[in-house]
Amino acid sequence: MEQLKEGVAAQELENQPQHGPSLIDQLQAFGISAADIKKLKDAGLCTVEAVAYSPKKELLKIRGISEAKVDKITEAATKIVPMGFTSAAQMHEQRQEIIQITSGSKDLDKILEGGIETGSITEIYGEFRTGKTQLCHTLCVTCQLPLDQGGGEGKALFIDAEGTFRPQRLLQIAERYGLNGADVLDNVAYARAYNTDHQSQLLLEAASMMSESRFALMIVDSATGLYRTDFSGRGELSARQMHLARFLRSLQKIADEFGVAVVLTNQVVAQVDGSAVFAGPQVKPIGGNIIAHASTTRLALRKGRGEERICKVVCSPCLPEQEARFQIAAEGITDVTD
Repeated sequence: MEQLKEGVAAQELENQPQHGPSLIDQLQAFGISAADIKKLKDAGLCTVEAVAYSPKKELLKIRGISEAKVDKITEAATKIVPMGFTSAAQMHEQRQEIIQITSGSKDLDKILEGGIETGSITEIYGEFRTGKTQLCHTLCVTCQLPLDQGGGEGKALFIDAEGTFRPQRLLQIAERYGLNGADVLDNVAYARAYNTDHQSQLLLEAASMMSESRFALMIVDSATGLYRTDFSGRGELSARQMHLARFLRSLQKIADEFGVAVVLTNQVVAQVDGSAVFAGPQVKPIGGNIIAHASTTRLALRKGRGEERICKVVCSPCLPEQEARFQIAAEGITDVTD
């Protein structure tokens, strides 16, 4: 009788259209015990997608989950989360529903074809004072706007590794959009990261929060700053890159599971080689190929005249390489006023 109930419940779940992440409690309908589901939650797996996207060896590390249980859990997860092939037409239809979050500047939104894309990683790099953190502050407010105003109708999550987050900036930007300042601050979850392990640990907490409430944006400012001090010299380069790769993979999983826009800022390093003598000082983003491959869209910021800044699309699967000017104002990122 119990098996019949499970079969009926499972059939109902499979027939239901999926909107957003599937909570991990749905695995009970497929015969997974509440005790095992609690173990998965304690390990930071709060959605069925998180289980389906995890490699088998990661699930085997969870205490109390045997190999037989892992097989049963993954089999149940793949019944809820589609893991096979789909047509390009279906994929195209799904991508029509992707939300773009406005940057606050029409010119910048134009080269981004609407704004920062949800469900993928956008990397922003540049020297100090190029507007990386200011753009992040603006996005924390614009992601709360209604869809018809270029928003995401969701909350923002901010992981701060540099100590540059300032709530008063959010209040100034909220005033520009006519939003209630107290509500805007309540809708931004903030955490300060103190080392690279702590930064990675915060992602588990972030996934738990996202399974309980609607988030539209996740910001890591900066994703690479702590790696420059926690790992030093060529001797630790391999360990640094592997740790960074795991962190970026976790970010991509969050983007896939919850459909949030993941925005990470990256620091730069001066390039001191022969070409610098003739072309002037050159800068390049740190993190090497690891971070270059992990980012869906890469944006390079540089200084212009006064408060003017220039953003260049460096790499994107669908955006052409082009530049846009924007300005840093009291009310956040705006268009340049000549």
